Amino acid sequence: MPEDKASHTLETIKAYGKNLLAFIRKRVKNDADAEDILQDVWYQFSSVLNAEPIEQTGAWLYKVARNKIIDKQKKKSEFLLNDLYQQDDDSDEPFFADILLTEATTPESKYMRDIFWEQLFNALDELPEEQKQAFVLHELEDVSFQEMSELSGVPIQTLVSRKRYAVLHLRKRLKQLYEEILKS
Repeated sequence: MPEDKASHTLETIKAYGKNLLAFIRKRVKNDADAEDILQDVWYQFSSVLNAEPIEQTGAWLYKVARNKIIDKQKKKSEFLLNDLYQQDDDSDEPFFADILLTEATTPESKYMRDIFWEQLFNALDELPEEQKQAFVLHELEDVSFQEMSELSGVPIQTLVSRKRYAVLHLRKRLKQLYEEILKS
């Protein structure tokens, strides 16, 4: 790496490192994951910097960090499935979350989880962007409605409503999968 690019990388790390790590920590479950994601961001930054200059470094770093967070959560998300399928408390049927978030690592449980996540992300892609974003930010990235409102300027009630419509769509879309899982 030429010396000017190395110094640019060091300056960027000094300028954005602390805030970027704080941004990531807010959105992941533990510090180890945050540090892994930050390391991935810096690696991607150094790779891209060698190929071409980045005009808006800060925006680029935060976008990459957000994408890395989403990728990590897609792989091992444990968001609240209660919103996707609720049942009566007096029902004897197993609960959807109990089936999908079981610690058992049998081939069957892995297969069911893989199918579920694939169907969930397919269903999310069917939503209008505002609804999808409200659901993903709140459930997968653990961003509060207050934070979303401050970032976007959209009222909290509107964000809650968007998420509600997303949840209704996901419940409807995933109901057949739920029933198939219960039968097996």
